[in-house]
Amino acid sequence: MKDLDFPLFKTKSDEYKKFDLSDAKSRQEYFEYKAGPEIKKLREYFKSNTFIAYLMGKKSSGKGTYAKMLAEVVDKNAIAHFSIGDMVRSMDEIIGDPEKRKEMVAFLEKNYRGFMPLEDIMKSWDNRSTKTLLPTELVLALAKKEISKLGKKTIFIDGFPRDIDQVSYSLFFRDLIGYRDDSDVFVLIDVPTTVIDERVKYRVICPLCQTSRNLKLLATKNVEYDSAEKKFHLICDNSSCAGARMVTKEGDEQGIEPIRARLEKDEMLVKEAYKLQGIPKVLLRNTIPVGQTKDLADDYEITPEYVYQLGKDGKVETIEKAWEVKDDTGTLSNSLMPPPVVVSLIKQLVNVLGL
Repeated sequence: MKDLDFPLFKTKSDEYKKFDLSDAKSRQEYFEYKAGPEIKKLREYFKSNTFIAYLMGKKSSGKGTYAKMLAEVVDKNAIAHFSIGDMVRSMDEIIGDPEKRKEMVAFLEKNYRGFMPLEDIMKSWDNRSTKTLLPTELVLALAKKEISKLGKKTIFIDGFPRDIDQVSYSLFFRDLIGYRDDSDVFVLIDVPTTVIDERVKYRVICPLCQTSRNLKLLATKNVEYDSAEKKFHLICDNSSCAGARMVTKEGDEQGIEPIRARLEKDEMLVKEAYKLQGIPKVLLRNTIPVGQTKDLADDYEITPEYVYQLGKDGKVETIEKAWEVKDDTGTLSNSLMPPPVVVSLIKQLVNVLGL
């Protein structure tokens, strides 16, 4: 990320041992090998403590993936990932149900304190324009209601703050939900725009089962070549699917262009949070400059890129190589798989919590 110093984090092991990061069992063994002592400290901490973490990064930077993987590795009963965006979208169903709507209005009449009249808020919801009209005070009231259902857990909040005024609000969020004595942590994520662009641009879905893959970054077992189109296509390999040709979702071919303004705003918010004093920060970066990759990471920790070619027998051959992209400063870099980023998250959390 331009103008910010996100340090490089070494996950390369002194003694090389290879793991299959796509396999749950092997992935757990990987985490124990790479961060076993730190995982043990966090498990002990969670027996009697909790904290609030704010996940901040560009849209599609992996916030939910990292939080859910941390819970999977450390203690899924002690950690919850809470998405503000998912919460707002789930309200559509509530607002459309007369009984649930009545209950929600009654709750907001007691708990919402803001400048926009509640009647106007409900009208904006009916018009599905909540993304631009929901005031911060309403988001906080709804979040308090939903978080109360989770019980007392460490919560990774995804999607808040979403605006400059909410950065300062977030510092008092733990008080609002009854976590007054807990620590709060900003988890700031640096993922280059080019990485997000290619994740979107090469994404394909199965028209039958809606399974998602990526032509460049997440290949299926079966690939076919269309000689008329002169294009390679992934064939869905979901075991419960008939195996249809996967297609590009409408709009994805534009990459990040439809969300460029959102990404720029997200980056600005990360920079504002970075400057805040008095709150511990975990700094996660997704890339390593190509020239330093071998010193900092093991080969299987690097995101692979898949390239296809037709063999002499006419069958498609899939070639795997290390994915190279330019980061936001123009430096040619390798992108990390999610697990090594989570290793960095685990070790930095132990540090900022003083364990």
